[in-house]
Order: sequence, then C-alpha cells, then structure tokens
Amino acid sequence: MDRIVYDRMAAHDSTHWWYRARRDILADYLTRYADLPKGARILEIGCGTGHNLPMLSGFGSVDAIEIDPAARAIASKRLGKAVGAAPLPELPGVPRAAYDLVAVLDVVEHIEDDVAALAAMAKCLRRGGKILIAVPAHQWMWSAHDTVNHHHRRYSKTTLVAAIGAAGLKPVKLGYFNSLLFPLAAAARVAGRLTGRDDSDDSPPAKPINALFERIFRLERHLVGRVPMTPGVSIVTLAVPK
Repeated sequence: MDRIVYDRMAAHDSTHWWYRARRDILADYLTRYADLPKGARILEIGCGTGHNLPMLSGFGSVDAIEIDPAARAIASKRLGKAVGAAPLPELPGVPRAAYDLVAVLDVVEHIEDDVAALAAMAKCLRRGGKILIAVPAHQWMWSAHDTVNHHHRRYSKTTLVAAIGAAGLKPVKLGYFNSLLFPLAAAARVAGRLTGRDDSDDSPPAKPINALFERIFRLERHLVGRVPMTPGVSIVTLAVPK
C-alpha cells in the first residue's frame, strides 16, 4: 500500500465509522459462528496498525504479522509484543498447525497469488481451525482507493469461493456486508468515474455524518450471517479445510 494509506489508518482507525463498526460486526460474527475454544490461539495476517488486535484478543491469545515497518511498530505497541513480518504467500517462519483462527481482513486482495496465500494460511491451522476472510466486493467498483491500496482485484462471491476451493478449503457463512450503505457507496463510485473526480481520500467525514454512518453500518452486526444480505461493499466468510 502507498505510505499515505498507513498514515491515514494510524490517524483514523479509532474514530472512522468504517473501522469502528466493522470491528463490532466481525466480533459478533465470530461469536456466533467461529466456535473457538477457550483460550484460542489466533493469528492476524496483515494487521496494519493493529486496530483489530484488541477485538481479536477477546477470543484468545493473538499473534500478528505486518510487513510495513511503521505500521508494525504501532501494532506491536498495541499488542504488547513484537509483531512479525513474514510475507504472504510463503509465511516463512510462521508455525504450522498452530492456530485456531487465522484472520485476514482486507488482505487477500493485496496478494497476486491469492490461492497460494490461502493454502499457506490453511497449513497454519490446528485441527478444527478456521480462516476469517473479509475482502472488497464488485470489480466494477474499482476506484482510486483500490489503486493506492495496491489491490490486485475486488471479489464476487463466485471468485472468492473459487479461490477458497482451489486452496483446499470451503466457505462457511459467506455473504455480503456493508450492505445498508452500499447504494450510497456505489453512487459515489459511479459519480466519481463520470466526473473524473475519483478520490482515494478515505479520511472520516464531518463528525455528525461519521456518527450517522457508524450507527447505520453497526446495525448489520445483528444481520450478517443470520439473513441473506443484499449486495454490499465487502464479503465476509469463514473458510475451513475440506
């Protein structure tokens, strides 16, 4: 990712509506569907500035990986121990058959060989382990945001299922999220393309709008996995070995 992406993440990951509501949605999703053992061992790959680590720590003991040095330093402070730097898809030095949960949250789209990356993650799972995957949806929504984040693709349900399957895994509770705000996001992407004002700036909006978007997005914590969601900005699933 471009340096500015990490800088914005560090500045806004505790206040931006998207980060705040998404953490709550994913926490509820894990509580309902991951069936993690008490004291689960968890690995987050591509943890960025570590904004998900406190949430994941509620489910067990967490290790983390981040290849950007500045973001890794921030994440290490948040985690209270050193964050590793093993790159995907090889994950050199990462223990195999060691984790009950591997979390890759808006990470797989950054990896050119996503199948090899998922297969490497699968080797890190204990028996009964799962991979929590969140990715951006809809290739037609490609924008400057994807470019500065160095994405290789956005996913459809079909292409994500195909990548998971090719890695020797199968999806569980796969569906869209960030659906309630999807019409607004889609309109913004189309308008930016038509006007030539496609902007990669993902800083939070004015405080009242930020608070409103957070409330709307957070409502999905009661829906994701329980009911079929209409198309959303993102897709979430658990992946387990076949």
